[in-house]
Amino acid sequence: MQTNFTGAQLKDPGTERANEILRACVHCGFCTATCPTYQVLGDELDSPRGRIYLIKDMLENERVPDEKTVKHIDRCLSCLACMTTCPSGVHYMHLVDHARAYIEKNYRRPFTDRALRWVLAGILPYPTRFRLALLAARLARPFRGLLPDPRLRAMLDMAPRHIPPVSRHDDPQSFAPNAPRRMRVALMTGCAQKALNTDINDATIRLLTRLGAEVVVARGAGCCGALTHHMGREDESHASAARNIRAWCHEIDGAGLDAIVINTSGCGTTVKDYGHMFRTDPLAADAARVSDRAKDISEVLVTLMADAPVVTHAPLRVAYHAACSLQHGQKIKDHPKALLKAAGFEVVEPADSHLCCGSAGTYNLMQPEISGQLKARKVQTLEARKPDVIAAGNIGCMMQIGSGTGVPVVHTVELLDWATGGPRPRALGDGPT
Repeated sequence: MQTNFTGAQLKDPGTERANEILRACVHCGFCTATCPTYQVLGDELDSPRGRIYLIKDMLENERVPDEKTVKHIDRCLSCLACMTTCPSGVHYMHLVDHARAYIEKNYRRPFTDRALRWVLAGILPYPTRFRLALLAARLARPFRGLLPDPRLRAMLDMAPRHIPPVSRHDDPQSFAPNAPRRMRVALMTGCAQKALNTDINDATIRLLTRLGAEVVVARGAGCCGALTHHMGREDESHASAARNIRAWCHEIDGAGLDAIVINTSGCGTTVKDYGHMFRTDPLAADAARVSDRAKDISEVLVTLMADAPVVTHAPLRVAYHAACSLQHGQKIKDHPKALLKAAGFEVVEPADSHLCCGSAGTYNLMQPEISGQLKARKVQTLEARKPDVIAAGNIGCMMQIGSGTGVPVVHTVELLDWATGGPRPRALGDGPT
């Protein structure tokens, strides 16, 4: 794609990167075939190619974003399926992130939009606030029908029926291995996950220590910044990321870290991109060190579980849902399935497994109609495989899919913990072991 940025414009690192990405695009349109919003809406402007044209025009002309441009960019899930499909290596993630930051700085949204985004940015990354908000949502659910905005109704619908107790494993501390030590890792305990499902981190710690890993929860680490990053709120997202970088580098420079383990794939995609996010910042070198060590839990378990004994349980048919942030963002497709199969589970995949479930961070709250259509499609394809349980590697996907099906939904690591001697996942209820 031909671009016409001026020399002055290209002095801005974000614009310079956008120019590189735009010039890599050859207009082929392969991305439209795998774009979930194009599949649902059928509008060229709701495809990656269409959004690229809108972003190019906005950035080149330094335009104040108009309502049309903002609408179509807001509708993007950032599922990154287009990056998997693109034959030209267009790094759409960096482009749309830059466009969102540009919109955040130059566009004044309607009051209700500003208010909703302010609430989400001020609550979701903070587990205690999020817990209180979930409690309030449960109390308000009987009045759901009185709410005029479908986005507010979606917020009430997201609240789980049961809010799990606080897990003390999330506090800064170190967990010694229960076998000869093989590595020392930091576990990112996250933010929303600590309020929505504490079983995931607990299972991760049990499994890693059982397999010989010393696990540390670093003091000062918290939200990865993804939620605000995808809203274009760079100052907030970078502040969260900087706290993590400092916390983990303190451990790296102290007792050392072989890996920074992340069991929420949406967070993993962001942490692995810290090196790019901070490339012009004084923290650039430390950010690169963190990104280099960031690993999805499945990447670490492929090594640690290679010779792990497996406990025989009643056979389960597991439908594996591939989170977009894992299969498209991190290019990890086979590890979780291989681990589940090695642990004795029958693993099946749904049709169109490359398509998003519609969660996408806060997307299901800000775009509930499109998200609902994608959820219905995903649930239908998963249930068609007649599974006993659905497994995923991202809390957002688990909440989204779980709200649309009666099939138990668990994190992959919960099944692997169970298969190597841990407790039966709570979501499976009582049953044969």
